[in-house]
Amino acid sequence: MARAAQLLTDAELARLGGRFERAPAAAVVRWAVETFGDRLCLAASMQDAVLVDVAVAVDPAIEVVFIDTGYHFPETLETVETVRRRYGLNLRIMTVAAQEPEMWKIDPENCCSAIKVGQLDRALMGKEAWMSGLRRAESPSRGDAPILSLDLRGLVKVNPIAAWTDLDVQGYIADHDVPVNPLVHQGYPSIGCQPCTHPVEPGADPRSGRWAGKDKTECGLHL
Repeated sequence: MARAAQLLTDAELARLGGRFERAPAAAVVRWAVETFGDRLCLAASMQDAVLVDVAVAVDPAIEVVFIDTGYHFPETLETVETVRRRYGLNLRIMTVAAQEPEMWKIDPENCCSAIKVGQLDRALMGKEAWMSGLRRAESPSRGDAPILSLDLRGLVKVNPIAAWTDLDVQGYIADHDVPVNPLVHQGYPSIGCQPCTHPVEPGADPRSGRWAGKDKTECGLHL
């Protein structure tokens, strides 16, 4: 029997994505859960637990993946544990072996692809689809992010909150008492690994603190 992902063309995903543009995020998650079952997972950065909150309300057993690069802020790792306890998560942590010398020091340009993308590839083995909290409002480079698409692996990429604004996120967090990484309130509107993430001034591009001074704008997970 053909897998669901193999039956979904770019055109069909675009049609479905258009249908979901004004649908609640929970409806997108429900479609993904019903379509892919246990061949679906959710990749979480633990900047906040908005998408986790939406997803576990649909399927409490959904697999949530967190990539522990070995370079995260302590606050991010604390948020992982807070979210795990809060929702009783089916949490899969992809852990990277310690490196000497540290890769971000000797090869910063390829560190993300070797560690983050490599670990996501491992997590997605045997999967047909994965979800992320990618949003168009996060940066100009994400301004046309689709709700549904095929990624470079041929898997279905699902972005249930792609159309949400910053106010949508803030309102959902307030209404549902969603856990948030404390760094968000300390000038870090976009949080990645500690060596490559810096605070930004109020009103600045939220992602300007990522890889500051470099041309890089994405780690590669969402390409």
